[in-house]
Amino acid sequence: MLVVLIDPDKPAAVEAVCPYLSLPDMIFIGGSTGDQCETCIAQLRQTTERPIMLFPGNIAQFTPTADALLFLSLLNARTPDVLIQPHIHIAQQVLQSGIETIPMGYILIDGDRKSSVEIATKCTPIPQSNIREIVSTAIAGQLLGKQLIYLEAGSGAKTPISAEIIHAVRAQLSVPLIVGGGITTPEAMLHAFDAGADVVVIGNHFEQNPDEIDEFVRIKQERYGE
Repeated sequence: MLVVLIDPDKPAAVEAVCPYLSLPDMIFIGGSTGDQCETCIAQLRQTTERPIMLFPGNIAQFTPTADALLFLSLLNARTPDVLIQPHIHIAQQVLQSGIETIPMGYILIDGDRKSSVEIATKCTPIPQSNIREIVSTAIAGQLLGKQLIYLEAGSGAKTPISAEIIHAVRAQLSVPLIVGGGITTPEAMLHAFDAGADVVVIGNHFEQNPDEIDEFVRIKQERYGE
């Protein structure tokens, strides 16, 4: 699956990408800051029937108007205020809303650029050279009951996650694997899929080049079908 990630706090980028949102398989919405998810989802509903998954960077971004909530845990966080405290604050509201909630393990990996996630959470990304730790962290997430594992190089990463890492993690998991960060060409997308990614997420590149969504989708379909 190819997913477009939308930052609701970038209204110009949202407006630019809207005409193309019937093309990807799914839409993730969320950012490291801000609280405009509900307004943004209402706008997206006017342009696409694709599933919209809430991918929140903080509890202020929660809204039950999305189709589902990716209830993510930053697995390489080491402080309670990142690892569990936000989940506690929002838990009752999420439960009462009735929204479909999908537990997801999120692993921040070094992409040769300090990402907004790293700045917001003060979490140290795992070096791409430390494949053993990345794989072990992913396995730990699955054993903790996460239904998805997300390998993230960070928004605007200079170096996307290597095929070697993706392949090594995929070989140990039985849950879907999501990969994102620094993917700017169809070739890089295909490398991630061929290495074992079930889902590829692209955000920054499509914000700046929304008309390329059509090309990425076409190339994915030519290789893998609908």
